[in-house]
Amino acid sequence: MRERGRFGFMASYCEGCWNTYANEMAEADGATAPPGPDPGPEDMSWIEPPRCPECGASVRVYPTTYDRWVSLAMVELPAKDVPAAFRWRLTRVPDRSPVPTDLVAVRVRGIDPLPSEPVVPAHRMLCVPE
Repeated sequence: MRERGRFGFMASYCEGCWNTYANEMAEADGATAPPGPDPGPEDMSWIEPPRCPECGASVRVYPTTYDRWVSLAMVELPAKDVPAAFRWRLTRVPDRSPVPTDLVAVRVRGIDPLPSEPVVPAHRMLCVPE
């Protein structure tokens, strides 16, 4: 068994249990986006920003803390304008570098943010199919 996810959890799961758990969390959170491209360290080619297949709008795709991917809107909105089920925040992965090396999307749960506090809405909240 090894630790899974981007942050250390207090428990370790076998591969099958982890995938079941992470898939259930992803389904509940709406984190069903495909992963972004993974260019090599020497690759200098341009990567187009991802687009929503339903509405064609640009989206930001980020990994979650449980190694699944979520499509987020391009703008932050005040928490009062975003329903609780669609609120996300971008958080730095803990490391020793003062420069942010990786960001993960974290669902806002537990304590509600202040109404004026910025959150990143999930793209599916703003998606209007053509």
